[in-house]
Amino acid sequence: MASLIPGLFCWFVLAVQVPHDTGRLRDYAAAAPCPADSTAREWERCVRTVPFTVEEVKLNGERAKRFTATVAGAPFWNGKLSFGDPGPLLERLGPGNKVTGTVWRGQVMTLARGDIRQSTAEEPRDEAQITAGIGTYGGLTAALGLWFAAVRLTGRPRLYEPHGWRGLGRPLLIAMAVICLAVAVASYMLGIPWWAVPAVAAALSAFTARQFDRYRRRNPLLPEPPALSLPDPA
Repeated sequence: MASLIPGLFCWFVLAVQVPHDTGRLRDYAAAAPCPADSTAREWERCVRTVPFTVEEVKLNGERAKRFTATVAGAPFWNGKLSFGDPGPLLERLGPGNKVTGTVWRGQVMTLARGDIRQSTAEEPRDEAQITAGIGTYGGLTAALGLWFAAVRLTGRPRLYEPHGWRGLGRPLLIAMAVICLAVAVASYMLGIPWWAVPAVAAALSAFTARQFDRYRRRNPLLPEPPALSLPDPA
């Protein structure tokens, strides 16, 4: 039952989140600049350039990792924008500065001042491989839990118990995390499609689990010695 939680997380990431993000990125890349006589309905399919005035900038330091700018002055959108880092533009802004925003589907994608431009947290990013790696780790964690459950329910008693946290659980969770991260980052850097990440990571994790299981069978965990009882001084 506990394995259902990471399993559902994996399904949501791979079946819902990644297709949504990739589709949004594709639509944003294909969006053309809005013509001067475009209507409000057409604004959903094109990119507008809107002037803003900065009202407030917050750089909450390295620990909080929250960088925001409050802008106003546009007829249809005013509010707070979030950024992933302070540079290159946000750290240069202050109240009263004039900036230009790129607006798509009612959200500000970028802010620019002169030749300096910075993306907001709302701009679609081509990082589907990293997201797929996170979802794959959830699926592998669910598979690991189901494997342990099946062995415990159907296996015969043994002198040692490898199918648990103390035996195979901890090293396999660490190994799967490293595998998913390595495959996701390599796929992102090489431009490999995101759907290759679950296939490669699952195959490598299955091979690793088999090798760990063989090692544990050849080197069983010794039972813990009983606790020593001291004689009663009385």
